[in-house]
Amino acid sequence: MNNLEKLKDKVSGLPDAPGVYVFKDIRGEILYIGKAKSLKRRVQSYFSRLLSDKTQIMVSKIADLEYRLTYSEAQAQLLEASMVKEKQPPYNVSLKDDKSFPLIRITDEEFPIVSIVRRKKHKPQDTGFYFGPYTNARLLRQAVKTIRRIFGFRSCKKMPSKECLYGRLNLCPAPCIGKVNPQEYHENIERIKMFLESKYPELLDELASKMKIASESFKFEEAAKIRDQINALTAIFSAFKPGTVTFNELDDLRAVLNMKMIPNRIEAFDISDISGKEACGSMVSFYKGVPDKNNYRRFRIKTVEGINDYKMLAEVIHRRYLRLINENLPLPDLILVDGGRSHLSVAERELKKLNLSIPLISIAKDRENIYIKNKASPLRLKSNAPALNLIRRIRDEAHRFALSYHHLLRKKKTLDR
Repeated sequence: MNNLEKLKDKVSGLPDAPGVYVFKDIRGEILYIGKAKSLKRRVQSYFSRLLSDKTQIMVSKIADLEYRLTYSEAQAQLLEASMVKEKQPPYNVSLKDDKSFPLIRITDEEFPIVSIVRRKKHKPQDTGFYFGPYTNARLLRQAVKTIRRIFGFRSCKKMPSKECLYGRLNLCPAPCIGKVNPQEYHENIERIKMFLESKYPELLDELASKMKIASESFKFEEAAKIRDQINALTAIFSAFKPGTVTFNELDDLRAVLNMKMIPNRIEAFDISDISGKEACGSMVSFYKGVPDKNNYRRFRIKTVEGINDYKMLAEVIHRRYLRLINENLPLPDLILVDGGRSHLSVAERELKKLNLSIPLISIAKDRENIYIKNKASPLRLKSNAPALNLIRRIRDEAHRFALSYHHLLRKKKTLDR
């Protein structure tokens, strides 16, 4: 197999998930760094379509590629920009030029402002920090919303005399009314900078240390806030190093469920119906901890009238695995259902009808109790447990996918009227 064939074989194995890809030449030098909503489709496009002369020259030099998974396309853009700034690849011309694309600016003052700007201020008195540039303004706004939700920051140009809406929603520490002192606020800003620089392990270590100090000092409210930040960041960063973090999650899941083998293929189900209208079900598939979108499935409910989640779940489970049996297709290593004990029992009953014995769990929404097939008591994992982070990520994706299909059906029905 020649080098081009090896490269194409490697490309075919890329996940259908967001992330950053890195092209390298025969000496291992970086040629280009790019982001993608789907790594597989984006990288394949370099080898399956007509390219500009400049891009053809670059592709002819590619000898190897690497990738890093991210939680979302917006996070991929942040990672791409920080890597380009550090590595300065020769073919990333646009991201080296900050004249065309938006940036994130953090001012240098007692309570710094975080904002999106179009260009740097080249005035002597401007001592602010800039991050970027970023090629997609929409994705940048999404990323900034994520940063605001996790950390909170000031965005008002003039400090108000009373707390604004962001402060009341806990999206700003509200320095305007003295809820945070300058030192605490600056520590928060430093964490935002670490996030933007993609210093993920260092950021989590710093937060873990702060949480321990707060807990030992009986500052339980502060410790709880930092814990929530760690949980949110862990969910985002879990796909960053697929060879370590995601494997640890899968291995931890295997251990807590007392499984002999790591559950590489996990299928998860969710039902979406509002007032019993346009009811539908979704199934997402994760392979080695990563979304495998080619194997996602949607189910329009056919046999259930009115609101009955249990019967709808039964229909979806039965249809899915009857088809796998009939088509002699591989079964998953683990099935995850969104719901409690009753939902688990429904899924278990349908699998039994098909003479299938597949490991099965469900996760309840309120306390995140995990119910396990053939286990009387629910499993309660620590909030930062790797296995729970993986289960949450899969459950949330199943819910998102079901809801998106539900909205599509409702929109279609409206248009058909």
